[in-house]
Amino acid sequence: MSTSSQPATLASPTRSGLNWGEFLIERTIRLMGVSAIVFIGLIFFFLVRESAPTFVEVDLATLFNVRWYPNEGLFGLAPLVLGSLAVTIVATLIALPLGLATAVYVAEVAPRWLREILKPFIEVLAGIPSVVLGFIGMQQIAPWVLHNLGAPTGLTVFSGALLLAYMALPTIVSVAEDALDAVPRSLRDAGLALGATGWQTIYRVTLPAARSGVLTAVMLGIGRAIGETMAVMMVTGNAARIPLSLDFLFRPARTMTATIAAEMGEVAAGSEHYHVLFTVGMVLFLITFLINLLAASVVFRQRRQATRILS
Repeated sequence: MSTSSQPATLASPTRSGLNWGEFLIERTIRLMGVSAIVFIGLIFFFLVRESAPTFVEVDLATLFNVRWYPNEGLFGLAPLVLGSLAVTIVATLIALPLGLATAVYVAEVAPRWLREILKPFIEVLAGIPSVVLGFIGMQQIAPWVLHNLGAPTGLTVFSGALLLAYMALPTIVSVAEDALDAVPRSLRDAGLALGATGWQTIYRVTLPAARSGVLTAVMLGIGRAIGETMAVMMVTGNAARIPLSLDFLFRPARTMTATIAAEMGEVAAGSEHYHVLFTVGMVLFLITFLINLLAASVVFRQRRQATRILS
């Protein structure tokens, strides 16, 4: 009896130690996850607290105005919101096909030795400071747009969109390539075994299988573009105007991020202008939150449908 009970006595401290270790790791991971939500909640609370006086001090009709002239008491948010959306949408239309084509080439077409060179190079591009890219945009992109596209000035929506597309490309390529690389090899082999060509397999098998990851890459690229500040401020002209004319691509515009960066350091704390700038930040926060929420809901729905099909 004494011999049979010895292994249990010796094993219990080890088992208990493992349980304590797992308990601490689990609690730490849970704390990190909860802290991310807490930080977002604190940011939201701070924006609400600082922007709330706007709706008391400023007439709502002023906020829906089409003119942004703070010195004259005109705080129309429409030019800033539409300017941000115009630059972001055009940048997405440029970066999306280029990013997906590059991701497909790196993941499916390029030989392994070339892939090992291209992927780190693409990821390094994401680390270039935005102020450096903005300076390059002022010196190279803006003069090119001015002289070759007949624009009245080189600092336009199109110039900012080109720069933002370049900045969003590494994010889109890297995340989409990881999603394509995660598709099981058996799906590709099944497509080829049924008689599909290599490109047909990529288009009809690999890309649909990686749809959720590709969508995540697109949304991250859009978030990268809409949240950019310094580069956009340097190349879009910073003119608060409604970009609804047919030639809006070759006219200056002003984004929400550029407005906050350019004016926050000069306003008096507690003034109307100060609180309106926090309202601009709140609008930007809500737009990015809705974009991420939409992406998460679409990805969750697709995963649930895939689970139902497999089950």
